[in-house]
Amino acid sequence: MEEKDQILEELNDLLEQKKYKILAAQLQELNEFDIAAYLDELTPEQVLVLFRMLPKDLSADVFSEMGIDNQTRIVESISAAELNDIVENLAMDDAVDMIEELPANLVKKVLQSATADTRKIINQYLKYPDNSAGSIMTAEYIALKKWMSVPQALKYIREHAVDSETIYTCYVTNYQRELEGVVTLKDLVISDPDKGLEELMDDNVISAYTMEDQEMVAQTFNKYDLLALPVVDLENRVVGIITVDDMVDVMEQEATEDIEKMAALSPSEKPYLSTSVFTLAKNRIFWLLFLMISSMLTGHLLTKYEDAFAVVPLLVTFIPMMTGTGGNAGSQSATLVIRGMTVGDIKTGDFLKVWWKEIRVAFLCGVVLAGVNFIRLSLQYPGKTMIILTVVLSMFGTIIIAKSIGCLLPIVAKLIHVDPAIMASPLISTIVDCLSLLLYFQVACVLIGL
Repeated sequence: MEEKDQILEELNDLLEQKKYKILAAQLQELNEFDIAAYLDELTPEQVLVLFRMLPKDLSADVFSEMGIDNQTRIVESISAAELNDIVENLAMDDAVDMIEELPANLVKKVLQSATADTRKIINQYLKYPDNSAGSIMTAEYIALKKWMSVPQALKYIREHAVDSETIYTCYVTNYQRELEGVVTLKDLVISDPDKGLEELMDDNVISAYTMEDQEMVAQTFNKYDLLALPVVDLENRVVGIITVDDMVDVMEQEATEDIEKMAALSPSEKPYLSTSVFTLAKNRIFWLLFLMISSMLTGHLLTKYEDAFAVVPLLVTFIPMMTGTGGNAGSQSATLVIRGMTVGDIKTGDFLKVWWKEIRVAFLCGVVLAGVNFIRLSLQYPGKTMIILTVVLSMFGTIIIAKSIGCLLPIVAKLIHVDPAIMASPLISTIVDCLSLLLYFQVACVLIGL
């Protein structure tokens, strides 16, 4: 860390002295991610000066790691020839990602600067729906033919390795480009040269369909510990591959989206500091309005039982504890179930198993919480046995209700094709608040005779 801070200090000193050539030479000693991170902290003018000083082969790698704001400025400012160098050296999936983020006028500039072949591939990618396997795949992969011998395959890999995303896993196809098998570079290196790929390849290939949701692809990567996954069309022809580095980005994106939905926020793809105040407010106001209106049910319930408050004012003091504990209990169950569904541990058909397990958990938690409350309230309010029993029994029932709702709502959401993450803390808390108060006052009416 100290060494990194020292390097950063040296770079900043060179920047202040406007020694751009020396600074550019120093930057070339770093990896592309660190260079992009450093450039993203500079002013637009400084970024353009330093970016133009980077070697062509490095500048494309750095460009792919930069923020969209700097990418936009660079595309706006550089010539068509410079842009062509970047586009042709970018990995195809990175080029597509950039184009999807750029304004329409700059997209036209990028496509005009690309070669006809590159433009054709980019246009093909742009036809796939957002968040599908086709939209995140790359066309830069090694496709071997099953009639090749080991020496022929190794020769082909040497000739095409520079333009490929990965060479460690190679896919074997037939004349129609249909996926037949998979072979690793290790298999080719250690195998008998006289053998053909048809003997070496593993014909049990795991693949993804172009229209498959990227979240399902992430689950496949996680389940089988893959480094790359072939993407096929309806006719089982290989059209691209997805590599693990792209999948890490997808997993981060999906996790961020789930976190935002669980916090009652509309998902945003932009970084927080790059998002306008208006956009942040817009992403939050709908859910705030929805939750505010739905919480009016709680107020209505309180109004309905206002006579009970007048007779036994002490009942009111336990409402925050009841609703808060119920909301927390429901959120715990919902979080675990949503996580289990996300990683594939829980299927919609498991709802009875999940519910039965959560009921037993709720029973144990309810007994402990009710017991602690019974002891505390007995010491604090001696002689008020019926009020204590009302609170204790209501607390136990609230835990049962909260954990049942918390575990079942995400599964119901999945069944009706709604993102389970929506059924998280704020929404569950609102539902549990209403039900726990209803239970609380019904128990009070029975035991205290209100």
